[in-house]
Amino acid sequence: MNNTNELGQPVGFPVEGWRQRSRPPRNAMTGRYCVVEPLQPGIHAADLYQAYMEDKEHRVWTYMSYGPFCTLGDYRGWLESYATGDDPLFYAVIDRKTSRAAGVASYLNMKPDAGVVEVGHINYSPRLQRTPAGTEAMFLMMRRVFDELGYRRYEWKCDALNAASRRAAERLGFVFEGVFRQATIYKGRNRDTAWYSIIDAQWPGLKKAFERWLEPANFDSQGRQIKRLSDSFDQ
Repeated sequence: MNNTNELGQPVGFPVEGWRQRSRPPRNAMTGRYCVVEPLQPGIHAADLYQAYMEDKEHRVWTYMSYGPFCTLGDYRGWLESYATGDDPLFYAVIDRKTSRAAGVASYLNMKPDAGVVEVGHINYSPRLQRTPAGTEAMFLMMRRVFDELGYRRYEWKCDALNAASRRAAERLGFVFEGVFRQATIYKGRNRDTAWYSIIDAQWPGLKKAFERWLEPANFDSQGRQIKRLSDSFDQ
């Protein structure tokens, strides 16, 4: 529907009764396969560092603006200096099979007045990649944003050359919006940034799809999916 003002100019649709939302809280989100809990370097750094070291080529750090880290002390020091604030708000992803941290993710660029927040700093070790726990962690973070906090928009941004991140965004239901050319510089090189989002109107259908995909019946005895997540999306 097109909306116009008293001058006959097109304007955005009204957002009735809107009020500023709360910032994401610093408490845990618990699922069937994982727990997403506020990152604490003294508790999580050692498990995370050990998990990342299974990536012998350090591929998980290529598109991060930081890392890899030569020692556990270096990694813990970075966490203590950067990953303990409120924006970005870092979480550790705990695999419930092992009760150990196997990856991180954060909320960042929070705009509670507009109901917008980004998910980023997503860094899954080999232990978490391509697992139900890894997908569930993203679902839990989405559910908090839309169901608990009532946000309108959830963003995902990545280096436009990071094919794995772009595939992950699309698999999770994010919609591609375009590329910001020469958006920033990191590690001495240019970054064009690909933008993706989920908005509140999409969420009910995506939520049902995630819930169907995460059912234990959707995995065989080796934990392999029977139906893909995208097969559950409402068309």
